[in-house]
Amino acid sequence: MILIDRFLSDEQDPKAVEKVLGKLNDILTSNEELIYLAVQKKPAVNLLPDCIAVSNKRIFYCEPANFGITMKFTDISWKSIKEVSFKEELFGSKFICVPQQGENIITEYIPKTQARKLYQAAYEQLENFKEEQRKSDIEDKRAAVSPVTVNAQPQGIADFSHIEEAVVVPDPAPVVHVEEPEDETTLKLRKLKTLYDKQLITQEEYEAKKASILDSF
Repeated sequence: MILIDRFLSDEQDPKAVEKVLGKLNDILTSNEELIYLAVQKKPAVNLLPDCIAVSNKRIFYCEPANFGITMKFTDISWKSIKEVSFKEELFGSKFICVPQQGENIITEYIPKTQARKLYQAAYEQLENFKEEQRKSDIEDKRAAVSPVTVNAQPQGIADFSHIEEAVVVPDPAPVVHVEEPEDETTLKLRKLKTLYDKQLITQEEYEAKKASILDSF
């Protein structure tokens, strides 16, 4: 059961959050965790806001339908996403999802604080997926390397006992250089530095998070 309180920290509309979480609770798969939820806030009438939810497996787009009686859910998995971004405007921010194929998915009027945290959550999960994919590719390449074998001598019936036996030294097996993946702590620090360089987190947030990562090392 998803607890609603953890998704109201940035002034999200409680009614919208409650309705969306009630539906997502039945949609999430095993080992899938909801990380952040942002709620649209239109400048004039905001009776039926859209919501965007980020899990460790995908992004959910939740749109009210039939005058709010039902909800339309559309999801896109991390393997289908090329990149994510957000743009601050006069009234809130735009959250932009760029899929591997098709047109960009743009949601307007996301409150700036929520848009920032939504981007951080989505960016981190997308980078985690890319890193796991990279590790999987390395393992596949390792598995594809064929072992070096020495062919057995062909059988024959001729008598070559009068010929001095030569010692044959097989060629050394080829050395395969495989790039070792970064350890988890280095990866986290690199991602944190990227967020700081893009001015998505303050220096205080950067130093605090950096200290937390190093303490857990």
